[in-house]
Amino acid sequence: MHFNGFHEIFQTIQVSALFMDINLNGAEPPFEEVYKDLFLNQKHIHQPVGQTTAVESKDLPLVDLGQLLSKNKDDIEKCKREIAEASKEWGFFQVINHGIPREILEEMTKEQKKVFNEPFKKKIRDKCMNMCLTKGTYRWGTPSAKCLTQLSWSEAFHIPLTDVSTCQTHHLTTNHLGSTVKQFATTVSELAQKLANILAENLGNTSNKEGTRVIKEICLPSTCYLRMNRYPPCPKYYDVFGLMPHTDSDFITILYQDQVGGLQLVKDGKWIQVMPNPHALIVNIGDLLQAWSNGVYKSVEHRVVANKKVERLSIAYFLCPSYDAIIQSCKEPSIYKKFSFREYRQQVQLDVSTLGYKIGLPHFLICN
Repeated sequence: MHFNGFHEIFQTIQVSALFMDINLNGAEPPFEEVYKDLFLNQKHIHQPVGQTTAVESKDLPLVDLGQLLSKNKDDIEKCKREIAEASKEWGFFQVINHGIPREILEEMTKEQKKVFNEPFKKKIRDKCMNMCLTKGTYRWGTPSAKCLTQLSWSEAFHIPLTDVSTCQTHHLTTNHLGSTVKQFATTVSELAQKLANILAENLGNTSNKEGTRVIKEICLPSTCYLRMNRYPPCPKYYDVFGLMPHTDSDFITILYQDQVGGLQLVKDGKWIQVMPNPHALIVNIGDLLQAWSNGVYKSVEHRVVANKKVERLSIAYFLCPSYDAIIQSCKEPSIYKKFSFREYRQQVQLDVSTLGYKIGLPHFLICN
């Protein structure tokens, strides 16, 4: 995302002399070759990071969004309370009967496999399947990594929704990936706005209409994006993460994942493993919603552990504002300073370039 906090970490390594002695015809990114110095340094201080602690497997809170269509007002209110409570206590929940057809989700997985199976040299040169996307959509690894704990063994296609919406119709009819992405983006955008509205309505002493208006006005389709993720099999799975620990820098993230597993999050100070649910989408709160809700809703640290033998696929939608949007706590006394999304993103970029990781919201606490 130009907008997800992790975007600044999960960047593109451009075609350069770096690859002159590497065979680029295979599909896999050359992690070990490009990051060989990090692996050599790790040998001297061997401290496994990818599987450091035993974690408990748990199911996320499950919300049936079908209740929102009920004629019974109590069912509707119960559903809304479940969404708000999970966002306060977990920062994560999963939803079923979410309105996105199963056929679209299955097609997304099928098309993702095709594009990620393209030769690496085609992916880094943005020549994959005529995706009708702007240059620089592909990224892999972590160029800012200063040690193995900061290296993510993953690759992704970052897709601004402006790319999806501006694709010409004749391109989409001949490009099944583009057509599928457009269908998915349309339906998941509606779901994200619906959830954001519910969360705004459940903030107690704020104006329901004002809260939903603010989010709707600053989070437009043109400011949001999708990211198709792939976590290749990792022979160094004890040394690296699939995706290093982080929080998201948006309002809401909606994730569709396969059944491989590997997503972990912090709950009550401990890492827990999320049990995959084939019928559910995962929703998590981002930094901006935590700040806007004055800390009521929680943006929780999460990561993906690497898998030795099996690839993992997912696609995430990020509900983001424009760079100039002002994020201001909707309750008083505010615990966060008022800031623009541009300021937030610039601070994240500065942290990543100097430290190798994101600090995020603590920079904007008034007590700081």
